[in-house]
Amino acid sequence: MIPVTSLTDLVRSYNPNSSSALLAEAYEYGREMHSGQLRSSGEPYFSHPVAVAMLLAEQRLDDATIITALLHDTIEDTGSTYGAIARRFGEEIAQLVDGVTKLTNLELSSVENAQAENFRKLLMAMSRDPRVLLVKLADRLHNMRTIRHLRPEKQARKARETMEIFAPLAGRMGMQWMRDELEDIGFRILNPEARKSIIRRFVTLRNDSGDVIPKITEDIRVALDQAGVEAVVFGREKKPYSVWRKMEERKEGFSRLSDIYGFRIITDSVADCYTALGAVHRRWTAVPGRFKDYISQPKSNGYRSIHTTVSGRDGKRVEVQIRTAEMHAVAETGVAAHWSYKDGERFENPFAVDPFQWLRAITERFDGNEDSSDFLEHVKLEMFTDHVFCFTPKGEVVNLPKGATPIDFAYAIHTRIGDSCVGAKVDGQRVPLWTKLRNGQQVTIIRAEGQRPQPSWEDMVVTGRAKSAIRRSIRGEQRATQVRLGREIARVSLERVGKKATDKALETAARRLGLEEADDVLARLGGAEMTGKDLVATLYPELIREAGLPRTPDPKQSVVIGLGSGQTAHPAPCCNPIPGERIVGIAVRGKGVVIHAIDCASLVAYEDTPDRWIDLRWAEGNAHAEHMVRIEVVMANDAGVLGRICTLLGEHRANITNIVFADRKPDFYRLLIDAEVRDMEHLTHILTALEADSDVAEARRYRAPSTEEAAAGG
Repeated sequence: MIPVTSLTDLVRSYNPNSSSALLAEAYEYGREMHSGQLRSSGEPYFSHPVAVAMLLAEQRLDDATIITALLHDTIEDTGSTYGAIARRFGEEIAQLVDGVTKLTNLELSSVENAQAENFRKLLMAMSRDPRVLLVKLADRLHNMRTIRHLRPEKQARKARETMEIFAPLAGRMGMQWMRDELEDIGFRILNPEARKSIIRRFVTLRNDSGDVIPKITEDIRVALDQAGVEAVVFGREKKPYSVWRKMEERKEGFSRLSDIYGFRIITDSVADCYTALGAVHRRWTAVPGRFKDYISQPKSNGYRSIHTTVSGRDGKRVEVQIRTAEMHAVAETGVAAHWSYKDGERFENPFAVDPFQWLRAITERFDGNEDSSDFLEHVKLEMFTDHVFCFTPKGEVVNLPKGATPIDFAYAIHTRIGDSCVGAKVDGQRVPLWTKLRNGQQVTIIRAEGQRPQPSWEDMVVTGRAKSAIRRSIRGEQRATQVRLGREIARVSLERVGKKATDKALETAARRLGLEEADDVLARLGGAEMTGKDLVATLYPELIREAGLPRTPDPKQSVVIGLGSGQTAHPAPCCNPIPGERIVGIAVRGKGVVIHAIDCASLVAYEDTPDRWIDLRWAEGNAHAEHMVRIEVVMANDAGVLGRICTLLGEHRANITNIVFADRKPDFYRLLIDAEVRDMEHLTHILTALEADSDVAEARRYRAPSTEEAAAGG
């Protein structure tokens, strides 16, 4: 068991004004109260409260919270009382211990009580002081760390309760590290084979491609140094449960996940955060739709950070989080930062939220949004002052808000019962579905298989659960019809240009149109929001040009404007700029002007010689297909795939000049294809068509590392 000196020394290390005597007294009182009690492991029971106290001390919390941890089980499991604790340690600590006791007795996983009612009680239990929840979370974390000593069935029950309630609560409070650990332990118990499989795949990935985290970390440091930003950078692999959850949500295998690595940049100031963001985006291509600025729009629990995803080394997508040190402290400890100490003083972190304001904000956010991934925000919580209590034919009580109808009653029992409702009896008499229920009535729901909710029902119900279920069902019925019609329109439209409406093609179209999934494209087609020609134009724009003829080159084709008299220019091999992207020229003695793309990393080498920079731009008009680009394609190793890719480029009138097999694996090839294109629009059309092919895993523009080639270019 951890000795008292270890605890008091830890607390005094961050709070020299701590009362070691009071901590020691609480330690001795707790040990005396729990004397003779043992844990399932055979250890003295008091080793558990001490471990919980150490966990909270590691979060640099105040004395009252630490003492509460030491005593949190005394009222429930020993002969101690509220009054005894209040007399000995003060009213504040007695209230905290009593709050933790009430929280423990809620039986949040009870199947007899509605989860909504449990959460109402939970909020009431912690409304006086959210520190009770901090102690309860630390209590659960230590219990999960030592759960192996319990019977398997009890392990499974505790793990489910942790995954459904305590881990999301830790996340909502901003304690992401705790959420990750709780989820990982729960995942190990509930789905050990899936967890082992993901860990094995990580090991295989490291064996195949090496440990890329130090390499990418160094790449980020170099980019920040060039931008003049002082920062701490560190990277990590995502947790197994996080990876598994993404695989389940996206219905993708491990090999298809692109953001399994995460990196954090900790800066000195907010201004440096945005400078670092610019440096990262200049160095790598940002992934569209994966940028969130929680600094300008912080979360309700005080979390602030910039999130972006970029295509990093070797095209691997990585998530980058950028924040200041103070923001990082809040990100690590969440609401607990309000009570933390630094250098012996209560640390006033400007980004830590007032936990009482946070608690009120959480209550206001309970809007019944069942689509949210955050447990607290999707759990149905309806807080009405007036309720009606009705009975099922079996005598079970259903708690409903005032004004509820039989339809609300049906959905309160189960969504399936609500969906199939065709009538109702109240106290044995048939009544209209819009009848308002009264206290004590017995309600019988009449069902019919095949029945579906009617749009008029939405005006008859008052509960969020019923409203959302009705809307979801109606939208689903309309959407299913539109998707079926859209699939036929897509099939016919693509067959006219010799292509197939494969799932991969439709998924590619969805990405290009900014939609979430292929069915969204089909629903738009079936709902007449877009035409079959629009779909073809999205995937194969080169195939629907008028009369199928190539464009006539403009007389000003590919002319660079901005050169001086007698100056010659040629593209830099490091970036190979093409019409449609912004360019700049660098004067090189004996070589004329070297043209770079404006975002080329090689330009950093010329920052100290501004006199060599020349403002250039492409002349307007259609360009001729004479600009060299390199395209990286990851394709299945299967018969006919390479031929189909070459045909696709030919159909798009892109001349292939060279193909390099950069990587050969048993199941895939990575190719580097040199091709001549007109401009950025032409290149985008080619990449879209390649991505639509079912056997192409990835297609992107490839730019070689800048340093050596930049030197070669000037």
